[in-house]
Amino acid sequence: MKIDSAEHVRAAHVDGQFIRDDRPQIAFVGRSNVGKSSLMNRLLGRKKLARISSRPGRTRAVHYYLIERRFYFVDLPGYGYAKVSETERRNWAALVDRYFRSPQAPPLVVLIVDAKVGATPLDAQALEYLTSLEVPVAVAATKVDRVPRGKRSAKLAEVARNLGMTDRSRIILVSATSGEGTKELWREITAFLRAGPQGLDRGAEEEEHDG
Repeated sequence: MKIDSAEHVRAAHVDGQFIRDDRPQIAFVGRSNVGKSSLMNRLLGRKKLARISSRPGRTRAVHYYLIERRFYFVDLPGYGYAKVSETERRNWAALVDRYFRSPQAPPLVVLIVDAKVGATPLDAQALEYLTSLEVPVAVAATKVDRVPRGKRSAKLAEVARNLGMTDRSRIILVSATSGEGTKELWREITAFLRAGPQGLDRGAEEEEHDG
């Protein structure tokens, strides 16, 4: 998808600042050093729209990016960063929980895991939490450019096993550096936008049939 318009429109520090209009939202979540901002920038064809920090754990608010004036990319605070206080970690978790439980149509959640490091227990907990909320989830294993091609199938199986997923075809291998997998991830996002929050799987099936 070619993106002509993308802008940062809000940083929400409390739930009263959440955007609750009729535009669909695609929320990105993952460990604090997994490369969420880099992947978002790659998807949007921008270099510095989503802020990339050399220090993990810098995203402390819910950041909204308005795309084509039609939908939002939402950058959620990362989890699992040890060099912050326990109080801060609890506050971030509470903010994210309030985002998902706010009165709005469910977002498509892109859960980002590290293809090279593999899915961690925290990633598995995040997926379990998202599943309990019954929100649509697309799992993106990023930094795949750092995994030799001959080892990718085994790494994909490992990621699926650690996440407790029986269908590893639902995991998209992506790279913010090389651009690998971004078309496949956009296909998931586009299907969600076309079908609505409740129809992600149906929308994807229709697109495959049309193609």
